[in-house]
Amino acid sequence: MKKLLISLLITMFVFSGNVNPLPAMNKVSAQQKPIPPYAKWGTLALEKTHEKYPHAKIVDYLHIGRTSGPQTSTEKFKLWLKDNNTEFGVYVNIEFNKQTEKVVKVTFQETSR
Repeated sequence: MKKLLISLLITMFVFSGNVNPLPAMNKVSAQQKPIPPYAKWGTLALEKTHEKYPHAKIVDYLHIGRTSGPQTSTEKFKLWLKDNNTEFGVYVNIEFNKQTEKVVKVTFQETSR
């Protein structure tokens, strides 16, 4: 039984491409991704949406993109919410000063899709 388990584990590592199952802790894995530049705005979008819809559960999150103007930029997100048996989408736009990164305004637009 022990040999079967060891054989199964070796097979799993070989076929998964993970030959070294215990990589050194101080090395950065090739699978780690850098934190995207919109991450802090995504966190703010989640917080503000939770404030506006305190009883709804956020079930999905999408970063749509950024638009830039001369002095401000706007990060755009779409969140999917569930409140009791109702599901709906909310577009969240966060406009901020490009120099100071101070939030100018946060807007919400509900959608059925």
